[in-house]
Amino acid sequence: MTTINHTAVSHTIFHLLGIPGLEDQHVWISIPFFVSYFIALLGNSLLICIILTKRSLHEPMYLFLCMLARADVVLSTCTVPQALAIFWFRAGEISLDRCITQFFIIHCTFMSESGILLVMAFDRYIAICYPLRYTTILTRALIGKIGVTIILRSFCTLFPIVFLLKRLTFCQNNIVPHTFCEHIGLAKYACNDIRVNIWYGFSILILTVVLDVVLIFVSYVLILRAVFLIPSRDARHKALNTCGSHVCIIVLFYSPAIFTTLTQRFGRHIPPHTHILLANICMLAPPMLNPIIYGIKTKQIREQVVHMLFTKQKSLWLKN
Repeated sequence: MTTINHTAVSHTIFHLLGIPGLEDQHVWISIPFFVSYFIALLGNSLLICIILTKRSLHEPMYLFLCMLARADVVLSTCTVPQALAIFWFRAGEISLDRCITQFFIIHCTFMSESGILLVMAFDRYIAICYPLRYTTILTRALIGKIGVTIILRSFCTLFPIVFLLKRLTFCQNNIVPHTFCEHIGLAKYACNDIRVNIWYGFSILILTVVLDVVLIFVSYVLILRAVFLIPSRDARHKALNTCGSHVCIIVLFYSPAIFTTLTQRFGRHIPPHTHILLANICMLAPPMLNPIIYGIKTKQIREQVVHMLFTKQKSLWLKN
């Protein structure tokens, strides 16, 4: 790894190494990456197709799930193909503008997913606490406005980072030991003072993702309080069961991200390739497992998948 100390030089081309220390294992590591990406694309595309084509699923919960599936497709597509190109062809060269674009889309999508999970918690709160007013409160017009607000929140909070990165002079190393571009991971190669980048990045993390987690927790406290006031045991079980899939996805989405943040902050003795693998798990696991979780735990979606598959098989059999 060569360090360039000429302050007059500002790199516009960077080289992504993939997973440092495991270069000889890249081909084998690419197999779970490819399989996960294939499952994520297939599962989320099937989920989107089913929800959009079946009028019986045009309810708030499923429309929010459709938003989540779309975000999962974008998140995995922004990271995995780049990683596979590095693993298979050593094609890690990336321009500064493309690197910033990739970072922006990844973080924008991640923040949008966090917002969608918060709205889904609000959806479960309305469904359980105000069941008779559920469809009148969460109208399609309101759902559309919520979707636009989530996208605008992500875009507006992250867009200033583009200018914070563009102002920097990247006169240090242009070798990036990662499979994709990150904000601070890129900024640390600048010769300028990056304290503004660090504090702004920390601020938006607290004001968006951390705030979302707090509000989700509050929503579920209110949901549990309402559920335990229901006299019927069967009704309580049914109400809690409707939240099961959402809780699983919340844990799956936030746990790797929290663990990755903690290891980066306190795990100084953890090998670099472990940090990179954990960061990739954050991008791979939720998109791959979200459609599987909802497909298994949600009866309506499970029935539609079975109907679609068996109907196609039957029609092919009749043609033959």
